[in-house]
Amino acid sequence: MTRAPAASLAELEARIVECRACPRLVAWREEVARVKRAAFADWTYWGRPVPGFGDPDAHVFVLGLAPAAHGANRTGRVFTGDRSGDWLYASLHRTGFANQPTSVSKDDGLELRDLWIAAAVRCAPPANKPTPEERDRCLPYVRDELALMPNVRVIVCLGAFAWDAALRVLGPVRPKPRFAHGAEVEVGGKILLGCYHVSQQNTFTGVLTEEMTDAVFVRARELAQA
Repeated sequence: MTRAPAASLAELEARIVECRACPRLVAWREEVARVKRAAFADWTYWGRPVPGFGDPDAHVFVLGLAPAAHGANRTGRVFTGDRSGDWLYASLHRTGFANQPTSVSKDDGLELRDLWIAAAVRCAPPANKPTPEERDRCLPYVRDELALMPNVRVIVCLGAFAWDAALRVLGPVRPKPRFAHGAEVEVGGKILLGCYHVSQQNTFTGVLTEEMTDAVFVRARELAQA
């Protein structure tokens, strides 16, 4: 996908929310927004690509996989309105990056300090699995965000998908650094920091604990301030 770089984060957000580059993702996100989940029958779903969110002067950039069908695809803000977001924002609050521990809607007063959050793929994908082609069409948005945020020093990658996406944006790197929880590697002037994804599959089973999550963000602050 070839495009001129955005001149500002506001211009980039406007481009993102109007994107229809991936027909499969457009069809899915809009079907979910029409059909809805019974628990959210009274909501008007966002049903569009989800832009990044946070502090434009951030030194720490968090990269996730994609919006949840009934989370960010409903609320319009990344990691807002689902269990993964509950876990993530609680940790960010404990570690001083967020002013409150919960995030339920775009207008709930949440503010992030020195941190920006975005997804590698901006539309909710079926079964939470974007195709490689969909990922590659969307990655220029991450590249543009980073270009417009010169203070970013650390990229926290939530899961192997985000780790690989960040390497594609900053690389190529050979040999390819392997993802692991707590892994650190410097690429293209940024430090990638690995964290298991904050999915229920990981948090409910104890693969990722609160202490493990908090330790990653404490380390991210240390690296950003070094």
